[in-house]
Amino acid sequence: MPPAASPPARGRVRRGLAGAVVTALAATLLAVVPTTAAQAAPLLLSQGKPVTASSQEHYGTPAVGAVDGDLGTRWSSAASDAQWLQVDLGSSVALSQVVLRWEAAYAKAYRIELSTDGTNWSTAYSTTTGAGGTETVAVSGTARYVRMQGVTRATGYGYSLWEFQVYGGGDAGPALPGGGDLGPNVHIVDPSTPGIQDKLDQVFKEQESAQFGSGRHAFLFKPGTYNNLNAQIGFYTQIAGLGLKPDDTTINGDVTVDAGWFNGNATQNFWRGAENLAVAPVNGTDRWAVSQASSFRRMHVKGGLNLAPNGYGWASGGYIADSKIDGQVGNYSQQQWYTRDSSIGGWSNSVWNQTFSGVEGAPATGFPEPRYTTLDTTPTSREKPFLYLDGTEYKVFAPAKRTNARGTTWASGTPQGESIPLSKFYVVKPGTTAATINQALTQGLNLLFTPGVYHVDQTINVNRARTIVLGLGLATIVPDNGVTAMKVADVDGVRLAGFLIDAGPVNSPTLLELGPQNASADHGGDPTTVQDVYVRVGGAGAGKATTSIVVNSDDVIIDHTWVWRADHGAGVGWETNRADYGIRVNGDDVLATGLFVEHFNKYDVEWYGDRGRTIFYQNEKAYDAPNQAAIQNGDTKGYAAYRVDDSVTTHEAWGLGSYCNYNVDPNIRQDHGFKAPVKPGVKFHSLLTVSLGGNGHYEHVINNTGASTVPAGTSTVPSTVVSYP
Repeated sequence: MPPAASPPARGRVRRGLAGAVVTALAATLLAVVPTTAAQAAPLLLSQGKPVTASSQEHYGTPAVGAVDGDLGTRWSSAASDAQWLQVDLGSSVALSQVVLRWEAAYAKAYRIELSTDGTNWSTAYSTTTGAGGTETVAVSGTARYVRMQGVTRATGYGYSLWEFQVYGGGDAGPALPGGGDLGPNVHIVDPSTPGIQDKLDQVFKEQESAQFGSGRHAFLFKPGTYNNLNAQIGFYTQIAGLGLKPDDTTINGDVTVDAGWFNGNATQNFWRGAENLAVAPVNGTDRWAVSQASSFRRMHVKGGLNLAPNGYGWASGGYIADSKIDGQVGNYSQQQWYTRDSSIGGWSNSVWNQTFSGVEGAPATGFPEPRYTTLDTTPTSREKPFLYLDGTEYKVFAPAKRTNARGTTWASGTPQGESIPLSKFYVVKPGTTAATINQALTQGLNLLFTPGVYHVDQTINVNRARTIVLGLGLATIVPDNGVTAMKVADVDGVRLAGFLIDAGPVNSPTLLELGPQNASADHGGDPTTVQDVYVRVGGAGAGKATTSIVVNSDDVIIDHTWVWRADHGAGVGWETNRADYGIRVNGDDVLATGLFVEHFNKYDVEWYGDRGRTIFYQNEKAYDAPNQAAIQNGDTKGYAAYRVDDSVTTHEAWGLGSYCNYNVDPNIRQDHGFKAPVKPGVKFHSLLTVSLGGNGHYEHVINNTGASTVPAGTSTVPSTVVSYP
């Protein structure tokens, strides 16, 4: 880290208790019923597609509930005849069957109607003796729109469907297999493997300074003890243990990140990770000198941990979760850091913003000096899925959700969660097309991306509830021709983890979308999680995207992301890698733990959903703004780094920092780093703004509160606000 039209305000109401109970019951049933083998054809076409209806019974039964893949949500109509539900498949396609999964209120008489234009309809099926339950109807024809036209109700209630599923698309060929080998860029070792150190050194030599290279690697260590290793971790390299718990795999040696390649400056040590290992450092202290997009998860350090490079040069932030460090964490020159749900033997030093939640042994809040912000627990958390060995079988462990979490998930007792065989995953390897990836998802498979760079010419559509998309070795997805790289339907429990989305040269309107516009389903019991998912616009080459991440679904947990419009590398310039907005949150009850967003042309983060929370935020405004006019926002000087919309009534955030380094025009001024409505339910804690070397300045910290950075001149001293309002 060297130095769009606004969406409408939403006033949505939650599902009632009955809906939540049904959802929980359905999820339980799905968890214990074995899935059948994937079928080759037909393909499920309707899930997650736009859907409309003639009416809606009440706030908890929207039309989208019938096409979300969740048997705990439903659509129900008004209590009168001649009601309909209609799905738009996006394009005309050959159809083969329709499956109607009725709730108790079903249709005695109904028609299945088809249309290519949404105006002129033909009847593909008709009955006056509907039996309710699950009805599978054979249809033929080509259509874009498919409608269930209710004629006569079987009960005094309306029509009600748990799921309306449309199949077709022709023969997709043989079913894709689950499981298989992990490809050439996953290096699996056990204690008897010869030449482990040599292989680690070889990959490090390739990756040490390959900041924008195409190499991707994962080192996976089978359970056991490894002696006298120094695993130096370079760019796009992941090291992880294959045990169920970190202590199953012990390295008597070091897992090291340093900054020799950059003359002792660690501010560009991005895109790497260490997970699920125990490390007993040779000299008692392990070195992990990183900046953004570098996670340290589920680690046990049997000693201390040094977060600074050799020589204590600059370093610019990172992330620890679900880890135990027996000794002290030496923060030293780290400008900012977030630690979550861990146990530490102590912490030294604070620079600008060190934030903790759910950490045993964390220092008490001292902001503004020392600059510690500490929450006793994390409101909601669910750890990142990970690959492990159960005997000789590879599985993915999906940890359980915790509320008011504190400490690790593994230090005492058996970790809680679900084990999923690798046979339930499509193993994606370099060269795989987006069409094949989507076919695997349609078959009901999860995705395991092996290390590599994947160009996609169509959106990856994650439509099934509880789908896992897990990347190894910083697998990278590049959208071609301006498509959105990935979209997730408004369904429960999707888990995205461990990959990078890199914008392509043709502008994408979005890069990652979580839920469709106006999503409204309640996912409080089983939220979607986004963990170690990074976004980059430019740097590896010219890239453009209007908005990087859009969160429309409720209850999403964003747990460690770096969303970065590049300030260095190839394809960098105010218009060359144009990216107006970083993250836009429209969903309610969204929680961000460890949010890093930098350098966007306009707003870095915009928040429209209610009851949002952020624990730790790090930001830099765009270095390359050519002049004051380029960032002028009406009567306001500059776009806030983090803006909460005036429609929001409840929002809370802790440990936020925004820095400016306007190195093209040092005279640029920002009115404020943060903007929010002045309401009792909107609260901020521990905020700061910093002018890096006097290159531009903030007039205030939040709204019109907080001192200007001008008095600090070129001395890079933060302006702080302890609490707001």
